[in-house]
Parts: sequence; C-alpha cells; structure tokens
Amino acid sequence: MGSDSQTPPIPTGSSPYQETAASKSGTGVAVDLYLDRLSFGETFIVGDLHLALQQGRITCLLGPSGVGKSSILKILAGFIPLPAKSHLRASDGAELAGRLSYMDQNDLLLPWANVLENVVIGARLRGEPPDVSRARALLQDVGLAGYETARPVQLSGGMKQRVALARTLMEEGAVVLMDEPFSALDAITKYRLQDLAAGLLKDRTVLLITHDPMEALRIGHVIHVLSGDPVTLSPALRPEGAIPRDPAADDLRHHYSKVMESLALSGRTDI
Repeated sequence: MGSDSQTPPIPTGSSPYQETAASKSGTGVAVDLYLDRLSFGETFIVGDLHLALQQGRITCLLGPSGVGKSSILKILAGFIPLPAKSHLRASDGAELAGRLSYMDQNDLLLPWANVLENVVIGARLRGEPPDVSRARALLQDVGLAGYETARPVQLSGGMKQRVALARTLMEEGAVVLMDEPFSALDAITKYRLQDLAAGLLKDRTVLLITHDPMEALRIGHVIHVLSGDPVTLSPALRPEGAIPRDPAADDLRHHYSKVMESLALSGRTDI
C-alpha cells in the first residue's frame, strides 16, 4: 500500500449529490476579511487586501508560492493573529471560532490512531459521541471502505489525503478552509474527489487554496489570483454553470488562459 498506484478506486456507482448520512452539513455564512498589512518579521507579504467569501459558495485562491495564500487561510482559522488595523467578520455577527472546518496541506493524521479514529477525532476531542455511521459513509465516499482499521503508516500519500478530506467533511462547520486538498492525488482520483467535494460541500462557505487553475475553474464559484510585486488580489472571476464543470468546455478554456495570464504577472514559475 505504499504507492498511489495501489490505492482503491473511488466508487462510481452512485452520485455524490445523493442525500446520504455523509452529505449532511451546516449552512454557510458570508465572511469578510480585510488585511491592512501582513508581514513576518521584516518580510512584507501583502497589504490592503480585501477578501469576501460568499455564503454557500466555494471561493478558490490561486497564486505562486510565497504570496501569502496559506497565511490568509491560517488567519481565517485563527492560527495566525489578525494584524493590526485589519478585520474579520461573519455576516451573522457571531464569532467564527467553533464554526470552522480546516484541512491543512499536510494530512496531519495521528500516527497511533487508525483511519476511522482519525476521521472522528473532532467529536472525541469535544467529548461528544462520534457518529461512526456517518464516518463510515464518508470513507465509502472517498473510496476507503475496508480501510477503517488501517494505520497511517500503511497508507499511501494519496490515501492519507483522502482520510484527511473525510475528517474535514465530518466536521459540520459553516465555513470550510482547505489548503491544497487534492494535491497528493493522481489525476483520476483528483477529478473524482473534486466532484465529490462539490456535492458534499453544497451550501457551505468554502475557501480553497490551490495551485491548479483547472481545479479552481471546475469547482470554484468565485476565483481570485494573488500575484504581482507588490502582491495584489485579482478581481473575482465567476465562471458560469453549475459545479463541477466540464474542463473541455470552451468557456473554461478561455477562463484558463485568463487565469494563467494573471499568474504570469508575478514573474514566478512555481505555481
């Protein structure tokens, strides 16, 4: 089980949009973030940045490495303090703390816990009884039925990322923050899990960081690019049509060219 070529396939017999135990979720809220200035030590990252996350929509954030994408995600998650003269607001006026689901670009699985235990860890940490049936349904959705008792050391990188995705979807946060959630997956598995996520994240407010322009165009309702020197946030791109979109569609290919042009403004090649 050490390579992605040995990972089990994603089931294709049922639609990810069916109402199952695994597809129940909270309702999203709109989120407004303004960063006056984001720096680490003497290194200036980005300033005068306004990012609005629409309620119940997937917003994708693209950009080269080092422009502050993951830092923005971690500010929203509360892992990095909000800079001075900046603000973070939810549309209902309540705090975001306790209403977030977060998926890091690393899987962060507990090595001593098995797959099922990792998926339900949030409930256990809160002292709540875990919904094991829903966890099993999610593992079925991500193609890991039968791996419930496996340890992370027995899984490939792609399988670990599937477990991390199931753990994130297990949490019913109104706002879902995802940092390159499909980066460790092979092309076919990535495509199928993008479809799955588009269905299971319906009605939640999502910010998804990605280096893959076509991924953003397939499943993003709103797309922004961070690029340039100094770094700026592009105007919102809103492709038409329901998600997940067909990557062969003419309008998506047109949008792809526009996104690549925006990325090229940074002068970097590590996108």
